[in-house]
Amino acid sequence: MEKFSSGEISIEEAENLLRTNCIYEIDKFVRFDIRRELRAGVPEVIFGRGKRPEDLVKIVEGVLSQKSCVLITRASEEQITLLKDQIPGSFEFEVFERSGTIRVRHREAPLKKTGGRIGVITAGTSDIPVAEEAKIIAESMGCEVFTSYDVGVAGLHRVFPPLSKMVEAEVDSLVVVAGMEGTLPSIVASLVNVPVIGVPTSTGYGLGGKGLGALITMLQSCVSGLCVVNINNGFGAGATAALIANRVAEYRSKLETEGK
Repeated sequence: MEKFSSGEISIEEAENLLRTNCIYEIDKFVRFDIRRELRAGVPEVIFGRGKRPEDLVKIVEGVLSQKSCVLITRASEEQITLLKDQIPGSFEFEVFERSGTIRVRHREAPLKKTGGRIGVITAGTSDIPVAEEAKIIAESMGCEVFTSYDVGVAGLHRVFPPLSKMVEAEVDSLVVVAGMEGTLPSIVASLVNVPVIGVPTSTGYGLGGKGLGALITMLQSCVSGLCVVNINNGFGAGATAALIANRVAEYRSKLETEGK
């Protein structure tokens, strides 16, 4: 774009360069979108499940040759062990064991802070791994994240104190994770004036126990302001919540700058 602005290249040449430079090929079997965060606001994240540990190492090493930070979700213990051995000491290796999420970041590249604020709530302790995935993604996108776990409808009075604190903190969006019948997101959405992202989890007994019951409950909610992601999709929920929060934070910063 700087070359185009100075007249060194034509708009057609600039367009071709932008298209060709957004995909980074790794060992002829991976095409990593290294410009996704710049273009869409959400970083490209590596899904670990199903990948051979040695292939995952190649992907991570390739990405780190181009970027200062990379996220891996749903990593196995074998993958984590091999990555720990192979990643250079100049990178900080963070493992979030509950969710199987890994963040590898150059030690001289601190996480950005956007000013976005998000609340993450779970119905039960079995829902924490999915909630932690959402939390890590949102933090990696620059948001401050407030959490409260195990406050589901089996003892609904538990949700009010932490939810009140999140409202007082003026969170810009909320992620609510629930299994079983999946009622909590609807209840939370009926109490607040910010977008709520419901995440059904594969927690429960018998019919619907793999998350279908919770998913259907959330999709059939009569409460406005609630949107729903797929079963166990903490990544999708965290990314969506962060996009909302970062947009609000950007607007809030403009108002503060203008003195309004």
